[in-house]
Amino acid sequence: MKDIFTAPFVEEMKKTTANMYRLGWDERNGGNISFLLDEAEVGEYLDLNAVKRTIPLGFDATPLIGKIFIVTGTGKYFKNVDADPETNLGIVRIAPDGQTAELLWGYQDGGKFTSEFPAHLMSHMARLSVDPGNRVVMHCHPTYTLAMNYVHELDEKKFTHTLWEMCTECIVVFPDGVGVLPWMLCGTNSIGEATAEKMKEFRLVVWGMHGIYGAGKTMDETFGLIETVEKAAQIYMLTSHLPRVNTITDAQMWLLADRFEITPREGYLQER
Repeated sequence: MKDIFTAPFVEEMKKTTANMYRLGWDERNGGNISFLLDEAEVGEYLDLNAVKRTIPLGFDATPLIGKIFIVTGTGKYFKNVDADPETNLGIVRIAPDGQTAELLWGYQDGGKFTSEFPAHLMSHMARLSVDPGNRVVMHCHPTYTLAMNYVHELDEKKFTHTLWEMCTECIVVFPDGVGVLPWMLCGTNSIGEATAEKMKEFRLVVWGMHGIYGAGKTMDETFGLIETVEKAAQIYMLTSHLPRVNTITDAQMWLLADRFEITPREGYLQER
């Protein structure tokens, strides 16, 4: 059996959480990541028959029975993951009843997965229904994206269009746009269900006055989606109080769409 501490998926979680903390996206224990793993790969590092304990999920995750995830822990600080992954991370498998998770590794201090894990699983189910390659769900509190929530209308079309205007790459990176939810109580099935519904159409969902959810095939893709939104939001916050002299026009965005062979969300740009 290989050393679990050298597993690529553990290393990737360590590097990503450290980077997100460094960027100020995940203060204290804010933010969480779940990563759908390949069973055969996990089996090279862990005995898949050795279940340490079971943890209630609090909702029905039947469509994900048998799926294995590495997940950040509840109350855990991203800054501590690199030094102590076995306490701050856990590898869990959705049990045959669909109602519980089987702990295969981690949470060695008796902890459990993030309180947002049900919301993550709902988003995984939603994304997998439209993109079988989806593997990652990431939640964080990027500073400028959050600041933008307070001074910009929380309207999906307007919010997305503003972000597209801020940086040439934006429409190329997230042509499907950004979903937006109003403020909702976090850590509940209600916000998880609302996010999952948005995730059927968007890979990015803003939680009003809270943060953002991103989903993707890889850690890099998911991180890059959020990173691009945050850069655009930063440019917006640095310029929104100043007279607008220049902008990226809809006509120019259509040129970008043609050049990079992407399809902007219908109705978000003026017809050419």
